[in-house]
Order: sequence, then structure tokens, then C-alpha cells
Amino acid sequence: VRCYRGDSGEAEPNLSEKEKELLRVAMPRSDEILKRHQRMPKLDEIPSASRLETDTELDVRKKRLVYRSKQRGWMEVDLLLGTWANQNVPKLSMEELDEFEDFVNLETIDIYNIMTLRVDLPEEMKTESGDSVVERIQQWAKGSPLGKAD
Repeated sequence: VRCYRGDSGEAEPNLSEKEKELLRVAMPRSDEILKRHQRMPKLDEIPSASRLETDTELDVRKKRLVYRSKQRGWMEVDLLLGTWANQNVPKLSMEELDEFEDFVNLETIDIYNIMTLRVDLPEEMKTESGDSVVERIQQWAKGSPLGKAD
């Protein structure tokens, strides 16, 4: 259960016993829906009218990641992440695509805070060389006119 209270620190969930029971019942279904939502579709699961005959699963995956980057529902993230994805996702390796997909699967507020350096990059997304996909996104956002605030 995620509780967000702005700058007031870590929030503690304050649930009644009935709410806890409802949550216990609902969480497995919620987790299943989230996994299905985040999973990349197989080529045969996509209607032929929605793809080109020449599309491969890799092409579809890249297009879906670009789309998900542009359609977060928060304009600042849509512009920053969507612009970066449009310019860079077609050139990413499979390993980098996995890394980018993990980043795109984060909550929108977390993506924004990481991109704008408001919070530290999670340890699992850091590299010794400082050249992970997310670190490159941060560097790009710092130098991009879209990433500068007045």
C-alpha cells in the first residue's frame, strides 16, 4: 500500500480491520492486473490492424515504450520522458530496453523526482560508470531546455 503525504515524511497507513481484510482480498487481483498492464504483448496478441506486417516483437516493444513515455498523464513527465524516449529508444540495446522499461514502470511522481534530481537514483539503477539509461536521462534532462525551470 502506497501512502503519499507530500513533504510531511513517511506516511503510515491507518486502516481499519475491515479495510485490511478488503486489502488482503484485493491485492492478489491488483498485482495480477498490474503485471498484465506492464507486460509487453506478444506479437500474436496484437490485432493485425494495429501493426505493420513488417513489425517484429522488438519494434512493437520499442513503440510501446515510447508511447508509455509520452502518455504518463502528467505534462512535465510526458514532455521530458517522451522527448527523450522518442530520440533514444530506437537506438537502445536489449539490456538497455529492459533497464528503461523498469524505469517506465515506476510511479509517475517517482520518475519526475528522479529525472529532475529531487531524489537520489535507486541503487539498483546506478552503475559505477555513471552511464546507466536512467543516469543518461538525468544528464539529458539537466541539459535540455525542457528540463530547466526558471
